[in-house]
Amino acid sequence: MPESQLDDIKLYYEIEGTGEPVLFLHGLGSSSAAWEFQKEAFAPQYRLIMPDIRGHGRSDKPPGPYSMALFAADVVDLMDALEAPAAHIVGLSLGGMIGFQMAVDYQERLLSLTAVNSGPEVVPRTLKEKWAIWQRRLLVNLFSMERIAETIGTRLFPEPEQAELRRMAIEGFAANDKAAYKATTGAILGWSVRQRLGEIRCPVLLIASDMDYTPVAAKEVYLTEIPDARLVVIENCRHAAPLDQPEAFNAAVGDFLSSVGS
Repeated sequence: MPESQLDDIKLYYEIEGTGEPVLFLHGLGSSSAAWEFQKEAFAPQYRLIMPDIRGHGRSDKPPGPYSMALFAADVVDLMDALEAPAAHIVGLSLGGMIGFQMAVDYQERLLSLTAVNSGPEVVPRTLKEKWAIWQRRLLVNLFSMERIAETIGTRLFPEPEQAELRRMAIEGFAANDKAAYKATTGAILGWSVRQRLGEIRCPVLLIASDMDYTPVAAKEVYLTEIPDARLVVIENCRHAAPLDQPEAFNAAVGDFLSSVGS
């Protein structure tokens, strides 16, 4: 079982393929298993590195608090251990946030950043956004992981033909350590690097699902704030785009990596 002992934690990771390194960073409550539909598409050309983020999957789950800066430092330490001076970062949701943190704190380590249904901040500004944050805190504090898993899995994959994806999502979320899940949620809510977007030096791809929790318009705003950014919208797709619409997702990421690769 591939693990890397960092300063204070062991991170589980998977590696597939050879070539330029591409680091795939999963979302909250998920794991490296979320990238199953990307392995065949990208391993022939790239070295895929798929870790379980601190507090997730088969990685260690030390007590909190956690922070986005801590997650970013973990990823950079893993890159060092795997002798990857720089990599393309592909991050879904939480993974995209970690990517943004890396892009401003470790500019030289990113060849590019693909942020999927993600952004550079989770700061509520409207009444609707504040209500959503309150609901998230309530869900995390009051309910069991099984109840949280059922709620999230059903939102991610509500269609009848998505029954197997829904079952897998519910099973995966239910296996989370509650304390680590709460610590990660605490790291997300209120976090922001938006004021530093002008510091980003690598090319950035924003991927937005047309049925994501946040509207496409919210991602379009960031295009004007990031020096080199582009946006792709995936249709008929909810939050977990790599699993929901893998062919469209892989095509968007593949085209982007081809355009910015060495």
